[in-house]
Amino acid sequence: MHPDIDAVANHLAAVGYLPTRDAAGAVHLAERLGRPLLIEGPAGVGKTALGRAVAAWRQVPLVRLQCYEGLDASQALYDWDYPRQLLAARLAAEGGPDTLASLYGPDFLIERPLLQALRASPAPVLLIDEVDRADEAFEALLLEFLGEFQVTIPEIGTVAALTRPYVVLTSNRTRDLSDALRRRCLYLWLDYPDPDREADIIRLAAPEVERELAQAVAVALAQLRPMALMKPPGLAEALDWARALTGLGWGQLSPEAVSTTLHTVVKTAEDLDAVRRRGWPDP
Repeated sequence: MHPDIDAVANHLAAVGYLPTRDAAGAVHLAERLGRPLLIEGPAGVGKTALGRAVAAWRQVPLVRLQCYEGLDASQALYDWDYPRQLLAARLAAEGGPDTLASLYGPDFLIERPLLQALRASPAPVLLIDEVDRADEAFEALLLEFLGEFQVTIPEIGTVAALTRPYVVLTSNRTRDLSDALRRRCLYLWLDYPDPDREADIIRLAAPEVERELAQAVAVALAQLRPMALMKPPGLAEALDWARALTGLGWGQLSPEAVSTTLHTVVKTAEDLDAVRRRGWPDP
């Protein structure tokens, strides 16, 4: 590895995230080039966790925007505190202090995540999570924001970032993102880890789990994920399962241990039926 990339990998591991070489390199280049980092991959592979780990390593705030269908500027950028504005207007009308001129001033402004990221000091990590769940209108707004790192509020003026935030976007690929957004970002694909690396991740997050059990859990999940389940288990389920087995005193995957703890791994009735018919895990 390049020494700078190696240092990034060590920093991330120190805060509990075990990166691949590609992930460490992408994190380093995104910081070096000042570009947003778009991370795609299946649900549960550690995309959001990587954003959190970058904030923890850099010792800066994490500002998270969870995307959803219908997300717009009032939820993402800023909004006005209408109840307080109405109260202030009534007081002014009843002979109280003349506050009408300041109804759309900073005192009544509600900062949403994108504006928070611009005004935070030190510059935070801005995590825009599951951007594929938002619609194209929000994506257009996001392109403008990422292009200028500033927001124009007609009643106040332009708010620009003194220092650009470190931006991480995640996507589960429920819809394809625009070429314009992809061109603006560096790109990282994260997939499920191989069993050896998954065992290392389990041991890093849960050192009480014995290595042999962590390896058995990782191998069993590697058999399970290709089964076209509705909700394939991610790293969070791997950790839950390993911790549950350890907490109940099982050091290996006996049929009784698997049957008792299956609810920590499989999360729908359809998947449960499929797994039981398959006789997972294979001996």
